[in-house]
Amino acid sequence: MAKTFVGVVSSDKADKTIVVKVATRKTHPIYKKQYTSTNKFMAHDEQNDAHIGDKVAISETRPLSARKRFTLEKVLERAPIRHVETIAPEVAEVVGDKQDTEEEK
Repeated sequence: MAKTFVGVVSSDKADKTIVVKVATRKTHPIYKKQYTSTNKFMAHDEQNDAHIGDKVAISETRPLSARKRFTLEKVLERAPIRHVETIAPEVAEVVGDKQDTEEEK
């Protein structure tokens, strides 16, 4: 029976590979206090479908590379859309002027 985990994508920089953080709750054997433990797993993402912050399900498979032992089953929840900062035209002119003066030196 293949293991399946649910976690959050922490990196999608590699081609067809995602890094998933899986958090599990554990109880200390002596003090009985509960704490959270996280593991990072590399998973194969054939279509580059998952992105940072997405909640995904991964399942165990045969070794695909030295560290990749899981494959993406499905994206359960998409991350909220991130705002991409754009440089205002006035700021771009100032930045451009600074670069010009540094080149003149």
